[in-house]
Amino acid sequence: RALKPLRLSARFITTPLTDASLPTARHAPIVSVFIYSRLTRSLLARLRGTRLIASRSTGFDHIDLSACRARKISVANVPAYGENTVAEHTFALILSLSRNVHKAYVRTVKGDFSLEGLQGFDLKGKTLGVVGAGKIGMHVIKMAKGFGMDVLAYDTRKDPFLSEVLDFRYVSLAELLRRADIVSLHLPYAPMTHHLMNRQTFRLMKRGALLINTARGGLIDTHALVWALDEGALGGAGLDVLEGEELVKEERQLLEKEFSKERLVTALKNHILLHRENVVITPHIAFDSREALQRILETTVSNIANFLQGTPVNLVSR
Repeated sequence: RALKPLRLSARFITTPLTDASLPTARHAPIVSVFIYSRLTRSLLARLRGTRLIASRSTGFDHIDLSACRARKISVANVPAYGENTVAEHTFALILSLSRNVHKAYVRTVKGDFSLEGLQGFDLKGKTLGVVGAGKIGMHVIKMAKGFGMDVLAYDTRKDPFLSEVLDFRYVSLAELLRRADIVSLHLPYAPMTHHLMNRQTFRLMKRGALLINTARGGLIDTHALVWALDEGALGGAGLDVLEGEELVKEERQLLEKEFSKERLVTALKNHILLHRENVVITPHIAFDSREALQRILETTVSNIANFLQGTPVNLVSR
């Protein structure tokens, strides 16, 4: 319905774009994908006549931009659609851990109404460390202030005005990790942020602190995370994203394809995380609200319309 005013002939598939589903899109001048479609150099090479990839997401690390540039394929994203949506889910994970909501729910389903081991802690007066104070990070900060929390932020780009208005302080990453009771990640995934959270950075954290990740799985070294939880360096983790999460979602791949030893170990570690009482995992749904999806749809259609009119917007590669 949204595409109808553009008078385009459209084909829809319900699965990610892969080698198997490629014939559907092979000759399409415009291809629209979500984050679960991995547009690698080899896959892009088999597209014929594609001029625009309209990603229905803010992040674009699932697309090989250098390959797109080489093939003169423009890439557009949705720069803003769910800042408050992701921030709300961030606090859903925080509260689930701070008040043992998930742990209590699992017990109750089993008919166990005992209170032992379920005592939580107040957010008021605690220090939240926001790593990545962009649009989503700022919404998290606003919500944290509503809970009466102190906030420290780390970002390479600073906004002194918002820092004063929202009453938070910019500090170094090391200081944030040392002082925060809860650390929440809101950075894009890039070579510079790969495994930002590793054994070295976990050792800097306040013992027993919580770690929240609603950004990208690759920000955390999964092996180091399991180590930090085992050692008690971390009190718990709330994760909407996992490193190599596609392996967890499609276990059949482990049998049908060849994977490196490192990726297989990561998949195993992720499965270990699934069964820990102090870890809450959701299946990459922080963005998934009715309102956010409507905004994604509207912006994507607008991106396509502007591209066809020769006035492209929201391009991350051309």
